Amino acid sequence: MRTILIASVLALGTAGAQAQDDSRYTLQRTDDGYVRMDKMTGAMSICTERSGQLVCKLAADERGALQADMEEMQDRLDGLEKRLAALETGRQDAVGGLPTEDEFEKSLSYMERFFRSFMGIVREFEREEKPAPERT
Repeated sequence: MRTILIASVLALGTAGAQAQDDSRYTLQRTDDGYVRMDKMTGAMSICTERSGQLVCKLAADERGALQADMEEMQDRLDGLEKRLAALETGRQDAVGGLPTEDEFEKSLSYMERFFRSFMGIVREFEREEKPAPERT
């Protein structure tokens, strides 16, 4: 009975996999159960029979890599959530480094001095280029 149930589960699993993509997964019988390999990604799963069902878990080395990826993603998500919360409360330091009011005024003062000097140079060139009035 148990063998028939396992064969049925495997047949259904194989039929489902074939409906999605012909021979994407391969199952190989081992002493302790089965090894399932995803031919597209190379992911390996260890499958065992429990209560008449086939239960598959990622292989240990892939589980570690997946766990590391998940932890990195969680750290990035935490950082984004903190930044979003800061943006929603209107904190200046979270807005991507926008200057404070004093820094803005100081920058504006530099720009004003630059343009005044520049316009002075332009006026000098204009005076030099004007021809002197002719006397008769």
